[in-house]
Amino acid sequence: MESKEKKSFEDFGLSSEMLKSILAMGFEEPTPIQAKTIPVLLMGKDVIGQAQTGTGKTAAFGIPIIEKVDRQINSVQAIVLAPTRELAMQAAEEMNKLGKHKKIFALPVYGGTSIERQIKALVKGVQVVVGTPGRVLDHIERKTLSLKNIKMVVLDEADEMLDMGFVEDITKILKETPETRQTLLFSATMPDEILKISKRHMKSPERIRIATDTLTAPKISQIVYEVRNADKLDALCRLIDFGSEGTGIYLVFCHTKREVDEVSQHLRLRGYESDAMHGDYTQAQREAVLKKFRDGRCDILVATDVAARGLDISSISHVVNYSIPQNPESYVHRIGRTGRAGREGVAITFVTPREDRQLRLIQSVSKAQIKRGKLPSREEVLGAKLTGLEDRINEFIDDKRFDKFMALAERVTSKMDPKEAIAALLKFQLEGFDKPAEQEAPASLNDTGASPGMARLFLTIGKEQGVRANDIIDAISRRAEIPKQMIKGVSIFETFTFVEVPRDSAEKIIELVHRSIISGRKVAVAPAKPKAATRR
Repeated sequence: MESKEKKSFEDFGLSSEMLKSILAMGFEEPTPIQAKTIPVLLMGKDVIGQAQTGTGKTAAFGIPIIEKVDRQINSVQAIVLAPTRELAMQAAEEMNKLGKHKKIFALPVYGGTSIERQIKALVKGVQVVVGTPGRVLDHIERKTLSLKNIKMVVLDEADEMLDMGFVEDITKILKETPETRQTLLFSATMPDEILKISKRHMKSPERIRIATDTLTAPKISQIVYEVRNADKLDALCRLIDFGSEGTGIYLVFCHTKREVDEVSQHLRLRGYESDAMHGDYTQAQREAVLKKFRDGRCDILVATDVAARGLDISSISHVVNYSIPQNPESYVHRIGRTGRAGREGVAITFVTPREDRQLRLIQSVSKAQIKRGKLPSREEVLGAKLTGLEDRINEFIDDKRFDKFMALAERVTSKMDPKEAIAALLKFQLEGFDKPAEQEAPASLNDTGASPGMARLFLTIGKEQGVRANDIIDAISRRAEIPKQMIKGVSIFETFTFVEVPRDSAEKIIELVHRSIISGRKVAVAPAKPKAATRR
């Protein structure tokens, strides 16, 4: 018979130091997975936990680990294996917060960063390691990591690790640990291969499942919009402007790296704080993008499924399936990144008429309640923006935060009708609304990601318009009167093009080529964003 769930962290019999850390982290009561898992792990049993990312499972295994390891023993006593660098970093960060008052340190180890720094930390001595299988195995083979004193092993996001081909690595790692170890396996789904792993490597595990009537979270509003491929960007912009008065935090999923680059670039040209992330990004670039996203300096992140694996940011308000997921499991994983920590979330899916069958499959397997939505009209979007602006104006009036502008207001209204002055200011505030990309203000030439002495330019024409590299070179050379050999690095994408030109001629080229006709199409020209946001 299942024991009664604990209602508070005090019920677990935790140390005062641990309770102090939990309080500092703002945890008020255990989540369902914590309530069921923590007491079982504290008793020393093996556990198979079935729960989605974002349910509080890091603390579910982190609290028992911190309680059980001995700070006086200067060796690794617990290891957590995670599928991605991001998830390893996040898990280590949370465990370090949990271990703060017990002075227990969790070291993250993953590829794409200095192994020498990790080796130094391991030599110095740590009690807990959180890492990706490949880098952990690398340390084992280098003999810089010993697992002979391991008490606990956690396989986190086991289904993801299976999909990524880590089964062999995991098996090798487990062979390096004592048979007396306690093993915990967490997985959102339970395919046969996961169950086989549990049978081979676990001792009479207790299975804990956080059951729901549906595979998707009940606090996530799920909406589908039928949109042609050519209209998706406009649809996305409308929904962003219409929803939450433009204050939401969006995670946008695309199928391909190219699509990620194109969508992010177009959003930036339209004035949105957008960034991109996919498999071609270096670890440093990924961490920089994620930091911007977490810090609120970027409120739209465009990514592929692979790039977003392990991404756990509780503030995401909207997930957008710009491209429909390829299977129901992917749909569940994607939308599960909103509606975290008890918050409400919105999951938006764009489908073309040909993708209706795929949508029905997703609905059937995931048991998702997906509603059909109608895109807001341009007039409705403008109305929402005006309403939001009116509310902000009222806030300023209530707080009297405009004294320094009164003198200017008096001068302006003395020369023109006050209504006209206000209307002009409103138009200025909303400038950029519903404008095509070619009307957007250009960015700076200071950092375009070009080679030395060159500037990288963005042109709103691409393969869809049948443009060729020679067309671009000829147009720039002819209109700006510069030799063709000085124009380099022409990269043509589906709907836009990058080209490098001499830095000292760049302003002149923009002035002369902007709004000109190339291959029968009026083209906008602007400085390109740095390559970190536009890599292929």
